Amino acid sequence: MKLGMDHIGPITDEKLRFLQQMGVEGIMASPDIGPNSKGYHEYNTLLHLKTRVEAFGMELGCIGGNTPWEWNYKWMLGLDGRDEQIENIQNTLRNMGAVGIPVYTYNIHALRFYRTSSSTLVRGGAQGTSFDVDLVKDAPLYASTGAKVELIPEANRKPITDGDLWSNLDYFLKAVLPVAEEAGVKLGLHPDDPQVPVIGGVARIMRSPEAFRKVIDTYPSDSNGLLFCVGCFTEMGANVPEELRYFAERDKVHWVHFRNTTGTTEKFVETFADCGDTDMYQAAKALHESGYQGYLTPDHRLRVEGDSDWGHRYWAYGLGYNKAVIMSLRSELG
Repeated sequence: MKLGMDHIGPITDEKLRFLQQMGVEGIMASPDIGPNSKGYHEYNTLLHLKTRVEAFGMELGCIGGNTPWEWNYKWMLGLDGRDEQIENIQNTLRNMGAVGIPVYTYNIHALRFYRTSSSTLVRGGAQGTSFDVDLVKDAPLYASTGAKVELIPEANRKPITDGDLWSNLDYFLKAVLPVAEEAGVKLGLHPDDPQVPVIGGVARIMRSPEAFRKVIDTYPSDSNGLLFCVGCFTEMGANVPEELRYFAERDKVHWVHFRNTTGTTEKFVETFADCGDTDMYQAAKALHESGYQGYLTPDHRLRVEGDSDWGHRYWAYGLGYNKAVIMSLRSELG
């Protein structure tokens, strides 16, 4: 396994130098979106980002495909214009393959990631995000903490069922998997977060290990796989090492977010990796023993005392923790 990094935001030399100093080997990132964007990542844009990252001794290992949301919401919700968005994603995949970027991650968070607090106190007064389903049980239709709902025509703002989203995901994967295969790019599907059945009238289908088994079994392809978020599977109440073994042994883990939580799907808090409900060493050990050779990346920073706007102090903790886990496994297991 290799030490990776996500959640970089706008790329700067200062950030890249910091990550290099922390021992990061590869990153997930996305090019900046300019005013003249065509709705997909062009070849030269990806090439320039890749060479910039490589200048600091790291690999551009992954493109976060659901950024920005505006490039994806039509296919997720089955709206007019979804074919154009899917064609744009196909263009991105072809350009990634030509440049040599191996992984594209995505999700079907139709109305984005959702939390009910961003300032829940954890160890030592650090602040993490949390979720309490009781606070959203009466959420209005299409309530969201990140989606630009005003872009969705009012006539289309109606409840979305599990069946609707499974149909939309089917339409998407049948269109993009052949292109990903041809381009040599692996797709990594992220769980819903949180994994409750519905918020604001919109279903959240990627909420269980069984849902991921369904995706893997229904669309057999070397390019079809997971962005395995340890925090999300912890929130599900899953046996995380067992699930990692299941998917990694089948070469279906294409990227890993390595964070920890306490609680359940209905009510949880994000916390430090070393004090959540999942034994993170055993989780990483399951990956190692299953032959996973990809990246282990910290995820969702906590706000710690005296940190920068970006989170240098927390990321140093998260990267150091992951690096120690990787080195310990190499020492123990070779």
